[in-house]
Amino acid sequence: MNITIFGGSSPKPGSQAYHQAYKLGQILAQAGHSVLTGGYIGTMEAVSRGASEAGGHVIGVTCSEIENWRPVKANAWVQEERCFLSLQDRLHELIYTCDAALALPGGPGTLTEIALTWNLITIQAIPEIPLILIGEEWPMVINSMFIAFNEYIPMSQRKFLRFAKDIETVCSMLVL
Repeated sequence: MNITIFGGSSPKPGSQAYHQAYKLGQILAQAGHSVLTGGYIGTMEAVSRGASEAGGHVIGVTCSEIENWRPVKANAWVQEERCFLSLQDRLHELIYTCDAALALPGGPGTLTEIALTWNLITIQAIPEIPLILIGEEWPMVINSMFIAFNEYIPMSQRKFLRFAKDIETVCSMLVL
């Protein structure tokens, strides 16, 4: 499978978040999957590094708009770079070319990626794929939205989001 991993750019080597993302990349590669990430730093680097060092295929989906905003290039573990001009095209590639999407903790970019994937599944613009949010924080964030906007988010749409407390749980959900 091609598995897209969303997550923040903040985790640094040596941090627990970086280690968990590295381990996730490693596990996915050992199971024979290719990983797609945003291709840059933080979670993206950790997943790419873990997958590459485990012998997996790493696809980094980058874009000029981010590189113009922050002087960064694809990380050293990206084996195949797919570079686009706009963030919208980058998101399209990450979402439309995956068989499953996983989200580690992150900020507004990660939330955007989750929301867009979720909405595309909801309106059947893409097939229903596993969309799994990893970490104990996500249920709190999403459930507060469900409570606040209850009448706007029917159960038929909520079912597309799945939660895994950690990477071991997500791996069992994907049946690796």
